[in-house]
Formats: sequence, C-alpha cells, structure tokens
Amino acid sequence: MTLNATLARVTDRIIARSEATRQPYLARMRAAASKGPARAHLTCSGQAHAFAAAGTDQQALARGDAGNLGIVTAYNDMLSAHQPFERFPDLIRAAARSAGGTAQVAGGVPAMCDGVTQGEAGMELSLFSRDTIALAAGIALSHATFDAAVFLGVCDKIVPGLVIAAQAFGHLPIVFLPAGPMTSGISNDEKAKVRQQFATGEVGRDRLMEAEMAAYHGPGTCTFYGTANTNQMLMEFMGLHLPGSSFVNPNTPLRDALTVEGARRALSLSALGNDYTPACHVLDERAFVNGIVGLNATGGSTNLLIHLIAMARAGGIVIDWQDFSDLSDITPLMARVYPNGLADVNHFHAAGGLGYMIGDLLRAGLLHPDTRTVAGEGLEHYTAEPRLIDGALTWTPGASASLNDRILRPANDPFQPTGGLKRLSGTLGTAVMKVSAVAPEHHVVEAPVRVFHDQEAVKSAFKAGEFTTDVIVVVRFQGPKANGMPELHSLTPILAILQGRGHKVALVTDGRMSGASGKVPAAIHVCPEALDGGAIARLQDGDILRVDAVEGRLDILTEGVLDRDAVTADLSANEAGVGRELFATFRRTVGSADTGATIFGA
Repeated sequence: MTLNATLARVTDRIIARSEATRQPYLARMRAAASKGPARAHLTCSGQAHAFAAAGTDQQALARGDAGNLGIVTAYNDMLSAHQPFERFPDLIRAAARSAGGTAQVAGGVPAMCDGVTQGEAGMELSLFSRDTIALAAGIALSHATFDAAVFLGVCDKIVPGLVIAAQAFGHLPIVFLPAGPMTSGISNDEKAKVRQQFATGEVGRDRLMEAEMAAYHGPGTCTFYGTANTNQMLMEFMGLHLPGSSFVNPNTPLRDALTVEGARRALSLSALGNDYTPACHVLDERAFVNGIVGLNATGGSTNLLIHLIAMARAGGIVIDWQDFSDLSDITPLMARVYPNGLADVNHFHAAGGLGYMIGDLLRAGLLHPDTRTVAGEGLEHYTAEPRLIDGALTWTPGASASLNDRILRPANDPFQPTGGLKRLSGTLGTAVMKVSAVAPEHHVVEAPVRVFHDQEAVKSAFKAGEFTTDVIVVVRFQGPKANGMPELHSLTPILAILQGRGHKVALVTDGRMSGASGKVPAAIHVCPEALDGGAIARLQDGDILRVDAVEGRLDILTEGVLDRDAVTADLSANEAGVGRELFATFRRTVGSADTGATIFGA
C-alpha cells in the first residue's frame, strides 16, 4: 500500500526540523557503540565490585564473553500495575542463563499513581516524576556493566521517563516488558455513574468506595484507556515491546513466557548477539510518527501530547502539536474504549486489539512499515499475536477482521474519520483538545468565563450552586512552572453534571487533564502559562471566550482583555509539603508544555 501523502509530508518535515539536533545525537551514539562492551573497560576492582553478589553468575560475568542484561524496574507493591514486577527479575535471570548470558537488577525507579494522588497535593509531583525516573534510570545504567537492558514499567510517567533514559543510552538495545492489565471488574460506565451520584450527594462514601474497589480489584494496570494503557499501545506501535504483549493479563503462563522471551531477545540484540539493534535505531522519526498515529487511532491520552515531545527531544527529534493535529486529520478513530466508549482494554484486546489495528493501518498506508523494532525489521511483526502452543511461545497471524465492531472497526469504516486531537490557537494562546469522546454539538463553546486559581475553588463554587448558566471554567496557575502541572481529572464529574443539565460547558486551563477526560470539551496545556504572563492571566469573570475544535481556535471575544496587566497569584502553598520543596529547582527550570514540559534542555 502506498504511504499516505500527509504522513510522508509530516515525517519529512520532522526529519528536516530535527537535523541540527538529531545528527549530533546519532554521532554520540555511534561513538559510544564503537567502544565495545563497556564493562571490558572497567578496572578489575570495579568489575569485582559489580559482580561480587552475582553468585553463580560471577564467573560468566568475569569472562565477559556473554551478554549481561541490566534490569531497570519500577516495581512497588502499592500500585496494582507494578506489583507483578516483583516476580520478573527471577524470570529474567533464569532466561538470561538459559541463553548463555547473565542479568542483574541495575536499579529501581519511582512509580507514582495519578489515580491515587488525583486531586491531592501529591499530584504536583506527578509530571516531574517523569524526569526523575529518567534521571534514576540513567544512574542505574551508568555503571557501564551492561550490554543490553530491559525496562519494567507501565504507568503514566514511568514509560515516558524510561524512554527518555533509553535515548540517553541509545547505543544499547532496550526492550520494554509490560505487566499487563488487571482482569475486568465492574464496568467503567457503572463506576462513572456512581462517581457522579456521589458528587451530587445521591449516594454516600460507602457506596463510592464499594464501586471503586470493584473496579480496581487486583494486580495489573487499570482497565480503562488512560495514560498507562496508551503507553502500552505506543510501545507496540513504536517497536519497543514484543508483538502482542501489551494487554496480556499478569501472572498467567503467557505473560511469563513473554517476559522470558523479552529477556532472551534483549540479549540477542546486543553487540555480542547476532542482531545488534540499539534503541537509537528503533526510536527514529518514523517510529514517533507511527506512535502519534496510534495515539489518534485509539483515542489515547492527552498526556502523551507532552510526553511524546519530551521523549523525542531526548533523541534529537523535534515534534510539535501541529504534527499531532495534522496526523489526527488523516487518522481514523478505530477504537471505542472507555472513556471513549463502554469497553475496557481487555474487551479491546479480545476484539482483535493492537495486532488487528496495526495491520489495518498498514494496509491503509497510515503507518511506516519499514521501521526497526525489537522484534526485527518492519512493523509487520506487530500484526501477529502471541500464543502458547504445547507450552511453547509462538506468534500466529492476528485477527484479519474485528471480532466486535462496537469496540474496534476498520480504517475504511471507522467510528469517526479523524483521530480527535486538535491544536487550538488564537488570542488566548496555544492549546490542545481531545474531542474523540466529545459529542459534535459540544465541539464549539462560546460562553462567559469563571476564573479560578485551583480546582478546590471550582468544587466549592459547584457545591454552592454558582453554576447555573453556560460557562467556560478557567483554571489557571496550573502550568509546569506554577505547580508542576497537576491533572485536573477530579473536575470531570462536576463538569459532566453541568453538561448533563443542558448547559454549554468547557474547561480551559494551563494545566493537564487525564486521558480519562471524557465528554466535556477541555482546552488544555494553554501556552504561555499564567505564571509566564500568558493571556490566560488577564482574564476576568464574565469575559467571553470561544473554544472552537472545528476551526482550531481559542479566542478572547471581549475587547480590551490583552491591554490589562497580568494578574499574579500567591503560590506559596504549592512550595512545600509531600515533598514539593524538593522540586523547587524543577519548577524554576522546566520548559513549556508545548516543548514537553521537561527540565532537559528547557
């Protein structure tokens, strides 16, 4: 199939835009690779320190003729998505030995959950945890004793942080090993209804707690299609997972077999193996374009509009929101997974999942087919699905047709013709909106604004009955420099209630909304942010805004707003508590949302 012309054009402009930074990056990676296995350059004392606790693997490590695999893990047993990783190091070490190599846990990285910190002060560390994870993974691999690495991480900031680190060590092969989603609990629709009933006082906290625990009930990733599962999709579209491994449930024979094979594969990709495939060759411009197409085709999380930019820049690749928007215009929305539908990721996987979707997009010319991946040359590998046949892991052809067209549809008969990510620009600045779950009648909202400086004030106004007409809720001083850009997902039930009452409602913020933002239009990541003196800092209650996802506009309709002085806010309450004082340097140095909201090269 001929490559779509817009896809080719966007890819070419990314390559041209990135040349000045990409070529020096690749030169650094070539120089690192040319030195050969790094541990051969360590002193005998240094090697002895590194191998002292390796037990039966000591002699193999000392000889240096077999690959040594570094394990970077986000394991903790407080988070359901990462608890299954407890068993992975033993599986990986055994797999490495069976392949004639060795494996060591290189280090751990933090893993926090936005679901736990949602609406709490701890959420202000969430975005910064991504760059902290990159730093921690860099430290883990800095001992120069590894020929390849496997990264164990799943959730919101963990995978992007690990990819940033993978770029820094791009001369090494790196395979991502997921844990998989928990089995399905109560439906996401039922859970959402109980949340709204609690917000209006119809049910008490005991009923809310019962519903939440029925939804989040066991090991594995949350089953809705938020940032964590969007990350897993990206790792397949970008060639860093084994094919079909994203949505296999934890603690099953197939999941264990995939973990074992991932370890073996990582060793085989090293410079000591037979198929040297460093991460810098996998993560090229085409891989990132494929990832953006996957984001649009699945209706994935808006958080990746920041993360993908930061992930790409770590490898010298410069992508921007216009690239996302242009690719969205040509990418059909093929999936309906909650909050963009009633199904969860287990239902999506059963309907044909990523293998079917990648195959159909390849046939439509909407993916680069010739990328390098950890499974081999070409994205066609990712149309297959893994199976255990007589106890042996094998890949068989994936679904050639959707097995449930209410969840997954072909590219030529999609749920909607475009992916639903829209760049907005206008007199208020630049923002983005996810409209895949927003009904067409809500794609344009023109209304007076109510301005708030934190989400708790919005909740208080709602409880006081202050929202009785059409309204655009503006929540400012929520950008990365102001307070670390916490998600404002806890406002979703309130805004959905107002919309359900027949009001025109939208959210405009220089902060973030979750991948589970749902049916309320939200112009998010507004740049410049309020703390930088952006136009959003000049708004007053009653000013008229127009949020237009059809034309891609975000405009102030009230005259004279830009002539006002930008307001300031007392942000001292954001500076301490739950560790926030430790991240003052991050807030001072972080870049804008449209450049990835990162401290690296900000």
